[in-house]
Amino acid sequence: MTDTTSGRFAVGTPTTTTLTLDERVTGALVGAAVGDALGGPVEGWTPEQIAERHGGRVTGIVGPWYGDDWRTARPIAPYHKGDGHVTDDTLMTHALVRVYETVRDHLDAYAVAEHLVPDLMSRPRWIPELEAEALPLQRIFLAEKWIVTRLHYGHADPREAGSGNIVNCGAAMYMAPVGLVNAANPQAAYQEALDVAGAHQSSYGREAAGVLAACVAAACAPGATPGSVVETALALAKDGTRSAIESVCEVAARHTDTESALMPLRAAVAPFDTVGPHYREPSLGARRPSRLHSIEELPIALGMLLVGGGDYRRTVLGAVNYGRDCDSIATMSGAIAGALHGEQAIPVDWVKTVAEASRLDLHAPAKALAEVAREVFARDTARRRAHEAAFAGLAGDER
Repeated sequence: MTDTTSGRFAVGTPTTTTLTLDERVTGALVGAAVGDALGGPVEGWTPEQIAERHGGRVTGIVGPWYGDDWRTARPIAPYHKGDGHVTDDTLMTHALVRVYETVRDHLDAYAVAEHLVPDLMSRPRWIPELEAEALPLQRIFLAEKWIVTRLHYGHADPREAGSGNIVNCGAAMYMAPVGLVNAANPQAAYQEALDVAGAHQSSYGREAAGVLAACVAAACAPGATPGSVVETALALAKDGTRSAIESVCEVAARHTDTESALMPLRAAVAPFDTVGPHYREPSLGARRPSRLHSIEELPIALGMLLVGGGDYRRTVLGAVNYGRDCDSIATMSGAIAGALHGEQAIPVDWVKTVAEASRLDLHAPAKALAEVAREVFARDTARRRAHEAAFAGLAGDER
């Protein structure tokens, strides 16, 4: 674990050592869902457009971009984005939690094929943006539908199913549960998330999933800071993902005000982002595999974490007002800030509004995942001790 009091990104006050696993898991999952709901209604727009639409920066939960015309107005229709509704980021996160509830151990790409895919395509659930009960498959984006196509219909090897998919943040946006099951063990979280995400993504999309999980795991460690989370990300990230995080965070470390950081952070990530300057009109090279590029969302989430000093409200609102894919940016930054400080750092009225508007129990998945994390840790301990005993015998150790 990186020293929390030194390094280039020594930002933020070390978190309390008294927060329990349950509190950190709850903070991360509730924080991710609330960030998702805050960012949903302004996703795809620029900071300037957001400020014009809302008469200034977004400071809390807002309504749909087109008001009551959300049912028909393009490009939003038919989704009710706003008013506290979560998006596919949270739907996928909770789906992954359910897989952990079933398997009750570490996951791999085969768990995606055997459990996540059936959950998406055969079990109707309340979909907040559709204001109806439907299959999650009917809401998720094409990059997530790819999982069903490749694994259920194409019978692809789950470990390789992500190859050929568009490269985006689709896997990273729901990898927080992997970090929480591996709480305080970023290396293990990174490796497990890479395996899980192999069924969904390749290239820098898969890499971002691994790094996001590692960041959440790092944020769970007693004494963690935004700076220690970023240092952990840099220690594990590869290729363009590492370069993008470093570039963005070097700029972020010079800012303490999210307003002044909006444009500098975008300029820092732009050379690594394949989507291009016009989010709704991606460039020809958008979302293609590369060792030189990175998704935009993860570096910006970490940058906002630094600018906000780890404070949940400042971090997430910075992500929301950044625009572009801000629901996923706020989901990621909300998960990390929530793991750092627990649910106590999240405005109570936001949590209540999101839970009621989305018709979701935001706490049940956290309770279930914390139980699984404890079981997995016990299994890991037993496996480690068995290995130690076996190796000692091989080495002739008589102890």
